[in-house]
Amino acid sequence: MSPPGRVVCFGELLLRLAAVDDELILQSPRLAVSVGGAEANVAVSLACLGLEASVVTVLPDNALGRAARDELRKHGVDTSGVRFAPGRMGLYFLTPGAVLRPSEVLYDRAGSAFAEAAPDGVDWGKALDGAAWLHLSGVTPAIGPNGAAASVRAAKAARELGVPVSFDGNFRGKLWAAWKGDAGAILRSIFETATIAFADERDIGLILGRDFGQGSVEERRRAAAKAAFEAFPNLTHLAATIRVHHGVTHQELSALMFTRKGEFATRSFALSGIVDRIGAGDAFAAGVLRGLIRDEDDQASLEFGLAAACYKHSIPGDFNLASEAEVMSLLAGGSFDVRR
Repeated sequence: MSPPGRVVCFGELLLRLAAVDDELILQSPRLAVSVGGAEANVAVSLACLGLEASVVTVLPDNALGRAARDELRKHGVDTSGVRFAPGRMGLYFLTPGAVLRPSEVLYDRAGSAFAEAAPDGVDWGKALDGAAWLHLSGVTPAIGPNGAAASVRAAKAARELGVPVSFDGNFRGKLWAAWKGDAGAILRSIFETATIAFADERDIGLILGRDFGQGSVEERRRAAAKAAFEAFPNLTHLAATIRVHHGVTHQELSALMFTRKGEFATRSFALSGIVDRIGAGDAFAAGVLRGLIRDEDDQASLEFGLAAACYKHSIPGDFNLASEAEVMSLLAGGSFDVRR
């Protein structure tokens, strides 16, 4: 029997190859390599926060795949659900932004071992035994037909087994366009199973085929939440961050959460000198899930999730390696002096 409170995260692990020192990609023959992927990011963050997390995925049966698995193990993530198969490693290339130039992501994951894996390759009864949550994201179904079918199968299996589903919309237009997938219909079939969704008005609009107007962010989110709760009876929570851009390395971050009982908002954090914002949304999801697992109230869960997302901006790579104590210190307005 798996430990109580375990969160199972299903999705593809990737190698991230990033330009260094504010260079363009391959401006010089140097790239910084790390492991990432939306669902794995959530698992690592949860483990660093002291929770039980496992990853279910397929990796290539080679040195790259084993190195990616070992990176998860290093951070305390259970990898018993990792399978190895012939194929290649999924990659993504990152050109970090600087001054007035935004960051840019280039995916190279077609034909990966995960993308080619059969959709029925996971025994979800075994994988979800003792699990508190299944976490999915919209990235995995965007990879291709197999990823889409596997994600829908996982979500429906969790629902049948009574395991609540956490779903991050994570719309990736470039990936959907590559295979002309019906993003709205496929994401809707997963959304129907979700207990909590990390999504904004754009995600809800895509899924429901609606436009939520030109009002303020709060007004658009409020209208989208009302429509989502009407369309999806299983849904109890809808949360997302609000990002205000003053520049590539100077932004503000706050968050909103809607439930069937009310609306919750956070203060805004000013983020100057951003080191790396990739994975901040996954850190937010992990932080909110932490609160729900520990039966904290919705306001506290939202505030912790936002603080975790803000902390991620100071850490290079996809993973948020912040501990619970570090996030709590940020929430409490801790000192910026050197800790000795």
